Amino acid sequence: MAKILSSKNVSKKEVITQKAAGLFRKKGFATSSMRELAENIGVEASSLYNHIGSKNELLQTICFKVANDFTSHLNEVEKKSTRTISKLEDLIRFHISMMLLHPDEVFVANHEWKQLSEPFLSNFMNQRKSYENKWVEIIKEGIKKKEIKNINPHIAMLTILSAVRSVEFWQRHKKSIAINELESNIVDHLLHGLIK
Repeated sequence: MAKILSSKNVSKKEVITQKAAGLFRKKGFATSSMRELAENIGVEASSLYNHIGSKNELLQTICFKVANDFTSHLNEVEKKSTRTISKLEDLIRFHISMMLLHPDEVFVANHEWKQLSEPFLSNFMNQRKSYENKWVEIIKEGIKKKEIKNINPHIAMLTILSAVRSVEFWQRHKKSIAINELESNIVDHLLHGLIK
């Protein structure tokens, strides 16, 4: 029987989780099965349960890993004494980086989180709401310091996050745009607009 291949830096559970994210992205969480996941990894379905408890546990792991990465980074950015625009640029670049380096996991966290069971669904929604509120506070701080114009901070937050999440469409099509060009253009458009 085949074994789950891991490396020094990646555990067997992480290998399973990454493969699960790819499967959930491709087929959706609800229609994916542990048997399909096992086939993708090249092992018997029963051997997966030596490392994970259930398909639901995999979804929880993926969603909260992504949410925790974003929250940890935002907490670090909040502590910086840099200007608001620099904080927003840092956050935007991190979002783009996460979407490019972990496209399957971020996609699942953005689209399949509604499939979480309780209490995980409520916890995830609360963490997501808290994350968005911290963005709003950073924008409000920039308005107060007159570093950015007087705009509705909630609309600004939603606009930025919606625009950055659209990187997944670039991932699908992979047009002839270099990653650093994509990142710099998105940052420039979101923070400085199109007016010359």
